[in-house]
Amino acid sequence: MRTLEQMDFGGLQIAFDDRVLRPRPWTAAQARWAAELLRAAPPGDVLELCAGAGQLGLLAVADNDRRLVAVDLNPVAVDFTRTNAEAAGLLDRVQVRQGPLDEVLGPDEQFAVVIADPPWVCRRDVGRYPQDPVLAIDGGDDGLAVAWRCLDVIDRHLADGGSAVLQLGTPEQVARVRASLNSAGPLRVVASRRHADRGVLVRIDRGRVSRSPG
Repeated sequence: MRTLEQMDFGGLQIAFDDRVLRPRPWTAAQARWAAELLRAAPPGDVLELCAGAGQLGLLAVADNDRRLVAVDLNPVAVDFTRTNAEAAGLLDRVQVRQGPLDEVLGPDEQFAVVIADPPWVCRRDVGRYPQDPVLAIDGGDDGLAVAWRCLDVIDRHLADGGSAVLQLGTPEQVARVRASLNSAGPLRVVASRRHADRGVLVRIDRGRVSRSPG
């Protein structure tokens, strides 16, 4: 029998069980950074990729009037996101979608801010975390397999002048992402914040496109 747990996450009560990744309190910094970026972001909704129990996206929109689209492959995670959105009084501003993150968005959908929390543990190290669901932490051989998919979605769905906040595991992973994006454009890594040995948050911007009249 599953044990339902609840925890305080930045003032929100988040429900979850062992089928989804336990919310990490330090990741509230990712949601708060996204909320800060929303103050100067273009009009539009917030997109949360690899949503888990939905705590990051919900906290990011809790104190503003933006709408949230939360995406996860795991149907259990999707159910928890809906439950937590309702508990927070945000269900009318939250749309939850279940499926592969590159298949559940319409081709023309654009978002002002994207929050992405992909699994970033290298596959060879997954066994070190038996308490965590493998689907929620397995980032492939180098820990970046799902992160690259998130970045592809960000490239296609982040609005001009918008920002994304991506969670990674190590400075080495950040360096690889920075080198790839900054050499190709139009996305650029503009800042990162390391949280001890827990992970690294990366801000990615898309510059505003200048269009000639007519």
